[in-house]
Amino acid sequence: MRKSISYRIHAIGLSVGFSMAMFAGGASAQQARRALPEADLYCSGMVTDQPVARETYVISGENSDYKNTFATGDPVYINRGADQGVKIGDVFEVIRPVHDPGTIKWFKYQPQLMQAMGTTYADIGRVHVIQVQPKTSTAEVTLGCDMMQRGDIVQPFQPRPSPALHNVKFDPFAPPSGNKTGMVVTTKDFGMLSGAGRIVYVNLGSAQGIQVGNYFRMFRYQGSRNDSVYQERDTAYKVYGFGSAPVAYQWDNLPRQVVGEGIVLRTGPNSSTVLLTDTRIGVYVGDYVELE
Repeated sequence: MRKSISYRIHAIGLSVGFSMAMFAGGASAQQARRALPEADLYCSGMVTDQPVARETYVISGENSDYKNTFATGDPVYINRGADQGVKIGDVFEVIRPVHDPGTIKWFKYQPQLMQAMGTTYADIGRVHVIQVQPKTSTAEVTLGCDMMQRGDIVQPFQPRPSPALHNVKFDPFAPPSGNKTGMVVTTKDFGMLSGAGRIVYVNLGSAQGIQVGNYFRMFRYQGSRNDSVYQERDTAYKVYGFGSAPVAYQWDNLPRQVVGEGIVLRTGPNSSTVLLTDTRIGVYVGDYVELE
């Protein structure tokens, strides 16, 4: 997976630094937040293998002679107007299909799992129609998750359920639940590492019985060598010069390490959008999940 020792060392250094930073802010985020902010619900994105209508889209916006993107408060133009039934006061959400710009495979089978989950769509924001013409409309950006661009997909706004965060204390030594298991396949913005308050995408969805409000527990095995946490062979029970156990222990006969948990915000047929609510250390793509 890693192409050079220097790359591995660099990745480990970055991972440790990010893990410490995310963990430091993670606990306080969980303690302070019992109701989900609007941005967590409506800027979380989704992964789906279902077709998404693309007939309605952003044409441009005011000051288009020099503006390439549009943000909260900016007027934008939509390619639907009164002739298509658009009215002043209508509310739309804006999304965009996104793809991982990188070529690194962070864990075994990641490309295959991403393909099975479907296309990733980023939430770009929400707009309110303030003026209607026969074939176009002018709308104000009222929620900006990202910078809006020409060609972004516009859909009728649908309120999303706001799941309640549970008050169960996080158990770092929780035994296996025996429920469905999957993996953290990727993250919002296609990172490799996440902490509390961040979004990850899991390869279990509505087709597997997952519902909004369910909780996933994230965990990993020691010495499996299939994940993105780089491990030298056999470090699960020995390291040259730093001691060793008299018996060889492999990943499947060592205790698992529980690293965090998260709540399901949205589901696709084979995917879930999960907000990490509590983390002990950084959660990597390639970590396993189980339904609590």
